[in-house]
Amino acid sequence: MPKDQAATLRDLAARKASQKRRAHHSRVMVVASGKGGVGKTNIAVNLGIALAQRGSNVAILDADMGLANVDIVLGLNPRYNLSHVINGERTLMEIMTRGPSGLGIIAGGSGVAELADIGQRQLERFVASLEELDNALDILLIDTGAGISRTVLSFALASDEALVVATPDPTSLADAYGLIKLLAIRNPQAQLRVVVNMCENEKSGKEVFDKLNGVAMRFLSRKLDYAGSIPRDAMVQKAVQEFQPFYIAYPRCKAAIAIGRMAEGLLGDELAGNARQAQEGPRGITGLFRKVMHLVKQ
Repeated sequence: MPKDQAATLRDLAARKASQKRRAHHSRVMVVASGKGGVGKTNIAVNLGIALAQRGSNVAILDADMGLANVDIVLGLNPRYNLSHVINGERTLMEIMTRGPSGLGIIAGGSGVAELADIGQRQLERFVASLEELDNALDILLIDTGAGISRTVLSFALASDEALVVATPDPTSLADAYGLIKLLAIRNPQAQLRVVVNMCENEKSGKEVFDKLNGVAMRFLSRKLDYAGSIPRDAMVQKAVQEFQPFYIAYPRCKAAIAIGRMAEGLLGDELAGNARQAQEGPRGITGLFRKVMHLVKQ
């Protein structure tokens, strides 16, 4: 066998072995916003579908205890939620329902708050359920509530990747910066990405990001990453009224095309995420929830 061919085969074998090891730890991304009304849940759901359509096994955890927004966007009514897992009645895989394009849906319900009082036996069962989910998924998106409540911060501070959603509105930008400041100070290793929603076009969205990034660089010495922008699109609201994700209902609309580009960018950046994970040790869903439970008990 030629030397260069043998080297190529060794590289492929090493890559497959590395991918096999990584398969046991899902990539976790928290989707958060400084204030409500910026389209955070809509972005999380449609981004999840776009990632799933590109070959990833994706689920979304609705961690907003106040409003089950993920269910509303998808027109679903899950029977079970995280409380049933904590109480030992179901596993995470059993409570997960499937939405469009195979997107997994995990309802949080009041289960997020119950993590603070979880007992040892419950904890052991819960961790076993987490490990099962970790093995099954490629990506878990966590849709948090808006603002900087303890629940939101617990997930955001425990995650290695956060998508902060903002709009060009000055109030939204101020609140987004407030959230970014907290994350930059208390979770300095996390990758902070910004999504600009409801902008006029890609150029204006990038300009909004540049302003936010400039402030973060000046006052926090922290560089932000640009995940992309979603233009204002009448088809988005039309899809919401029809209880459908716009990425499915109107795949050719401007917002859907932008979400597709964002998904491709995030998947392309997966190599960088894997490199960080290899340096810091395995994390995934199990590691994230261990940190969340520690934070909510404080």
